[in-house]
Amino acid sequence: MNESLLRELVPAVIGVLVRRGADFAAAEDAVQDALVEAVRGRPDDSPKDPKGWLVTVAWRKFLDAVRADTSRRRREELVEAEPMPDPGEAVDDTLQLYFLCAHPSLTPASAVALTLRAVGGLTTRQIAQAYLVPEATMAQRISRAKRTVSGVRFDQPGDVATVLRVLYLVFNEGYSGDVDLAAEAIRLTRQLAARTNHEEAAGLLALMLLHHARRPARTGPDSRLVPLAEQDRSLWNAQLITEGVDMLQTALARDRLGEFQAQAAIAALHADARTAEETDWVQIVEWYDELVRLTDSPVARLNRAVAVGEADGPRAGLAALVGLGPSLPRHAAVAAYLHERDGDPVTAARLYAQAARSAPNIPERDHLTRQAARLNAQLRS
Repeated sequence: MNESLLRELVPAVIGVLVRRGADFAAAEDAVQDALVEAVRGRPDDSPKDPKGWLVTVAWRKFLDAVRADTSRRRREELVEAEPMPDPGEAVDDTLQLYFLCAHPSLTPASAVALTLRAVGGLTTRQIAQAYLVPEATMAQRISRAKRTVSGVRFDQPGDVATVLRVLYLVFNEGYSGDVDLAAEAIRLTRQLAARTNHEEAAGLLALMLLHHARRPARTGPDSRLVPLAEQDRSLWNAQLITEGVDMLQTALARDRLGEFQAQAAIAALHADARTAEETDWVQIVEWYDELVRLTDSPVARLNRAVAVGEADGPRAGLAALVGLGPSLPRHAAVAAYLHERDGDPVTAARLYAQAARSAPNIPERDHLTRQAARLNAQLRS
């Protein structure tokens, strides 16, 4: 089967299905499922009319999906007509679906995309917008994920570590993206922490709660991004902070430190400071040292450079940036901040503008643009 030829026909076939009455998202899914069937077929089993074959199979997939959806709705209507069960009888299988979507055969990035599509119910376009990639790119990523798991048995669902990673990434999308998934990620992580008694599940829940507690202060009345140091800390949710700190202390008491516990400890130190000036940056650097030891993550090293700059001065922070590639996300923004604190507004303004061009979301881009404009205005005056 000539896969490349079939992929070239995808837009045209989607158009045929739409003209036959399918909505775009359903047509897209049907065509992707047809492609999976084509790829799984024998290499020498090529149709004489590839477009006609793809239209036929995709339309069949679409009708199957419509029938399945109709049957599901009928079952839901029957369930709604039945008396409500006792609270103890309610079962939420969403977490189990997360385990299935976090299959060991998928990369974390593919698992997250598939989870958002299959469990979160987001459209391919919404997921693409959240990741700032073209819709076609995300469609291919989800299609590859479907193709990867289409031929495997789901008797080996993802392990706890993989599910934690997926929940963490989903929370990050909900925390910074346009689609709010943070509360759902917290709800499911609560379930996971309760069911598994896993110290890293408790650590992740603590991290989510501590970050979520600051959410009301992250943007101003005009929807502008408010940096941590400038946030009105009276807006932070004290109840969530208390719960997060208690959860973290319970996890740390097990003496099996993991990366989510280390991140939560850093967030707890920020939450503990009544003002930005009272932040214990020395201890935060120590926790970043632990995080780097656990993960050897370039992102952790980048964040550590900021903490070093606060604890030991901007030049020490700039020295900590040495060895980190400038292509690392937010590298230019961190360097700009440290150069400004070191008294070099020319370099800082240039780096803020550079960082704005590669910002992962619109609020961050606008914030960095304003920082560059502020310094350029000062240089002109």
